[in-house]
Amino acid sequence: MNALEFSAPETIRPLDLPDAPPPGPGEAVVRTHRMGICGTDLACYLGKFPFFDYPRTPGHELGLEVVAVGDDVTHIQPGDKCSLEPYINNPGSPTSQKGAGNCCPAVEVVGVHKNGGLRRGTFTVPARKLHPGNDLSYDQLALVETLAIGYHAVQRGNPKPGETVLVIGAGPIGLACLEFLKLMDGVNVIVMDMVQSRLDFCTKELGLTQTLQFQADGSHLTRLEDLTGGQLADVIIDATGNPGSMSSCFTYAAFTGRVVYVGITTSELSFPHAPVFHRRELTLLASRNALPSDFADIIRFIREGRINTDPWITHRITFDEVPGKFAQFTDPNIGAIKAIIEIC
Repeated sequence: MNALEFSAPETIRPLDLPDAPPPGPGEAVVRTHRMGICGTDLACYLGKFPFFDYPRTPGHELGLEVVAVGDDVTHIQPGDKCSLEPYINNPGSPTSQKGAGNCCPAVEVVGVHKNGGLRRGTFTVPARKLHPGNDLSYDQLALVETLAIGYHAVQRGNPKPGETVLVIGAGPIGLACLEFLKLMDGVNVIVMDMVQSRLDFCTKELGLTQTLQFQADGSHLTRLEDLTGGQLADVIIDATGNPGSMSSCFTYAAFTGRVVYVGITTSELSFPHAPVFHRRELTLLASRNALPSDFADIIRFIREGRINTDPWITHRITFDEVPGKFAQFTDPNIGAIKAIIEIC
């Protein structure tokens, strides 16, 4: 057994995959050392992710070792440590040519549309999708993709000095957004979640002082008004993937505010148009994946110590433990911020 796959919902099957052949032009052969478990992996395991087909080997948050490269590849070499940008786009598509390969119509995500990195053997990726970070640990490199998703969402919202940003959902993607909002001068940051322990993590590990626990009676809205002098939030980033939250979050938006959806849902969404969206002249934005420049920035931020990755990894398991222990991470009460699989 050198690989694992989701063969059906809630079913993990061991298998043997062949090692990669020698790389061709523009290719690199890699080996996984660390894999991060993210919400996408859990949704795929449970049969709830819209773009996932069985059977499939998961794994897209990867800390990789370069084993071999094609003759024309110059930015990496065998032995390098890299993070994978797992969105395999068509560079020649009109969307990619506009600089938006993250949402290229032909994009395939490693570990979702094609087999990923939950394996001991080698596999082939486009070399252009590898971002070197030899001075980072494999743990850190496996976190880069999660952080890049949040970084891209913040850029989509484009908060400016003096504005208030409300992040809804303090899971890994919401936390990634918060990491970068902290680095922005003059931006007022508030985080909301249903789970108090996640808010406590934001206070203890990220130094955030303004937290809101969602209340069914709506009293959290009054608290938000108190924190903002009645103005509410100029930018809202919804990282929940919860259709109820995504439909109601406009209520928290200031006039001329921007709402960014970085979470994903397969449900239809509805919200009050005339009294809220139209009257306040709100802007709704989607945020999908991340850009190559985002990955480079994240690696630089970690290298410079501007982002401390130490608090992020709260759980780890080995490759051999995956069949018996993976399911535990579907339980939010386990308290995992980020779980890492040690592969080699």
